[in-house]
Amino acid sequence: MKLLLMLLSAGKLGALLKTGGTMLLSMFAYALVFGWWYAVGFVLLIFCHEMGHFVAARQRGLSVSAPAFIPFVGAWIELKDQPMNVETEAYVAFAGPLAGTVAALLCYWYGRETGSPLLLALAYSGFLLNLFNLIPLSPLDGGRITAILSPRVWLLGVPLLIALFFYRPSPMLLLIAFLAYPQIKQALWPDRHSPYHASYYQVSLGQRINYGLLYLGLVAYLATMAFDLHEQLG
Repeated sequence: MKLLLMLLSAGKLGALLKTGGTMLLSMFAYALVFGWWYAVGFVLLIFCHEMGHFVAARQRGLSVSAPAFIPFVGAWIELKDQPMNVETEAYVAFAGPLAGTVAALLCYWYGRETGSPLLLALAYSGFLLNLFNLIPLSPLDGGRITAILSPRVWLLGVPLLIALFFYRPSPMLLLIAFLAYPQIKQALWPDRHSPYHASYYQVSLGQRINYGLLYLGLVAYLATMAFDLHEQLG
């Protein structure tokens, strides 16, 4: 039995079982609170988000694990090969919210066509989920994207996270703050004498402008869609 489990964990079937098993566990947990149909749709939206990261990482030649899910926390993929420059990191990070936004938009379109409150609720959750992930604070996707502008942009995410905690207190926000502390420390006191630091953040002005505009555009779009759906759903 131990040998079988080792073979499964080492191969693709093991990755499939890990992803499928943790997805089912998350669906069950969410279903206890929100019902099965919403739980299935919400976990699939998270899956689309994570697969955006997965595909982008593979496109850049990075070895990456299949998504794993934790109920009421979310999901993640593990980059076995770390990006060699900040542009690659931003590319992989941006792909997640972009794929998640497309998935939420499909729910929104089909929900409008069919008049389904469930699909509209899922679309609203999808827009909010991806908007939250774009807070400019690493380890969130927004922090990894805005790092291409400057790590000091992460300092803008600190008051946003604090305000969100006072608005809707959550242990998950405390976890994000704990994980973000080393990144904030790096932003305040970067080691500019490190050759790794200099080469990692060396990108062209055009790349900074492109990612900055894409980031602001996606934030504005998600905020608009979330507000519109909030008004519709009451």
